[in-house]
Amino acid sequence: MTAGLRRALSVRWGLFGGVLLLAFTVLGLAVRDRPWGLDLALLWALHGEWLDAPGVVAGALSHVFGPVLPVALGLGLVFAAVLNYRRGDRATGSVLVRVTAVLVLCRLTSFVFKPLFERDRPREYADLSYPSGHVVSVASTGFAAVLLCAWLAPRLVRRMTVWALAATVVAAACRVVLTVHWLTDTLGAVLAVGGVGLVSAVALRLLPVLSDRGPAA
Repeated sequence: MTAGLRRALSVRWGLFGGVLLLAFTVLGLAVRDRPWGLDLALLWALHGEWLDAPGVVAGALSHVFGPVLPVALGLGLVFAAVLNYRRGDRATGSVLVRVTAVLVLCRLTSFVFKPLFERDRPREYADLSYPSGHVVSVASTGFAAVLLCAWLAPRLVRRMTVWALAATVVAAACRVVLTVHWLTDTLGAVLAVGGVGLVSAVALRLLPVLSDRGPAA
């Protein structure tokens, strides 16, 4: 890949990430004081379901598709990075460290932005609502996993992308069924992770992906 092409692709990815962050901000400002009609429609359609069987299933799935995922992946990435550096494989170690940084930055979006928007939950709950922390967790894990595959296992990118999207949808559905998040909270989570993920990946020279997978250490 030529330097010019790499620079152009970096700008394109960075701009796309910026657009996603702008969309996240606009959506958050639009819904923080009054939920959208679709939010209310789903709230009424699922009224009381969190107390019945769907809520039990959604609650169980939320324990898996939630904050535990980025923690597990992060620990695995750190361990693998240390192992590769000790073996002298600095190129792979560098990729692992940078992907870990992207994962952490993506995960922080819910902690950073919730106090800024101060959106209430659909029902009484101890935490703020926008964006959904569970969906941020799953989307962050998926984004980091796809990025990791793009560098170290390109053949798995498509499969990992499908799994990441599916897991994010499951996490979002569970939070909506449990009536602890509005639908727009879950959409905002995806926009935030996508925006922060793309911008940070460009800044850390993980995007665009080089064919020789050799980012500077």
